[in-house]
Amino acid sequence: MDGTERKNIKPGLRVKIVQKQHQRTGQLTEGIVKDILTNSQVHHRGIKVRLDNGIVGRVQEILG
Repeated sequence: MDGTERKNIKPGLRVKIVQKQHQRTGQLTEGIVKDILTNSQVHHRGIKVRLDNGIVGRVQEILG
C-alpha cells in the first residue's frame, strides 16, 4: 500500500514514518497510527500522522 494516499491509512495501522528532523538521513520510526494530520487526500512526501507514542512524521511504509 502507498503511504502517499490518505485512503490507505487508518488509526490502529502499523507504519514506518520519517520524522522532520530525520528527512535528510531517511531514518524511519515504527509505530501505530493514532491520528491522521494531513487533510488532503494525497501528499507526495507521505501523509502526516501522529503515532500512539506522540511522535509525528510522514508515512513511508505501511506494515499492516
